Amino acid sequence: MTLQVCIMTPDRIFLNQEAEEIILPTNTGQMGVLTNHAPLMTALDVGVMLSRTKTEWTSVALMGGFALVKQNQVTVLVNEAESPEAIDTDEAEKSYQEAQAKWLEASGQKQKVEANFALKRARARYQLVKNAK
Repeated sequence: MTLQVCIMTPDRIFLNQEAEEIILPTNTGQMGVLTNHAPLMTALDVGVMLSRTKTEWTSVALMGGFALVKQNQVTVLVNEAESPEAIDTDEAEKSYQEAQAKWLEASGQKQKVEANFALKRARARYQLVKNAK
């Protein structure tokens, strides 16, 4: 028995496939889901989702959202999702370094919140392409 995983963004179905296991980036840390998992709904943080078939692991960058796990179906609703093939490695590394610098320079509350979100997004994209090599 497998999980049916569906990742949806506001404009399309990004991914719809079977998996043996997935690891989601939640607001409280990573959460693994196997077949026959108890039903739940969780908020997702910006980060990398891993999914395992019988033969390989694949990864996708998720930009925040929610996941619903019920009866071996995992529905992931996110603002944006990216695959490693869609991201340039050099650009992702440069963006990550720039986001780190802006985060360190942020002074006001609004700047800190914006810089933190940009840093999480850049980190997720960089981790995705770095691990895909």
